Amino acid sequence: MRQQIAHIALVVKDYDEAIAFYTQKLHFTLVEDTKLSDTKRWVMVAPPGNSNICLLLARAATPEQISRIGNQTGGRVFLFLYTDDIWRDYLCMQKDAIRFVRPPAVEDYGIVTVFEDLYGNLWDLIQPSNPNWAF
Repeated sequence: MRQQIAHIALVVKDYDEAIAFYTQKLHFTLVEDTKLSDTKRWVMVAPPGNSNICLLLARAATPEQISRIGNQTGGRVFLFLYTDDIWRDYLCMQKDAIRFVRPPAVEDYGIVTVFEDLYGNLWDLIQPSNPNWAF
């Protein structure tokens, strides 16, 4: 049997502001933006490079979904973004006004820092000590 995760849904307040953040601040690629109805779109973004998983930007449509914007995991780190050069990306993200909640630190598995997306979801930015783990 062969399976893989294809997309991860990220609840957002607004499609266009989320697209702008991910493409302009994190330099992700807009993979798809298809109108499904007057209120719903299929919007996918992916990090630069060779990524097999896309974020599906899902606009909140109910009060319960709205309550999850920015806190999909109860305050824990939600997503893990691997990089081949943490210092390049850290400095670029600082220049783009990304808010870091923890400075880069050396751990057994690599160098890691924690940042917030536009809604407050926490991300780990990691340069693995073993590059075969990610790339």
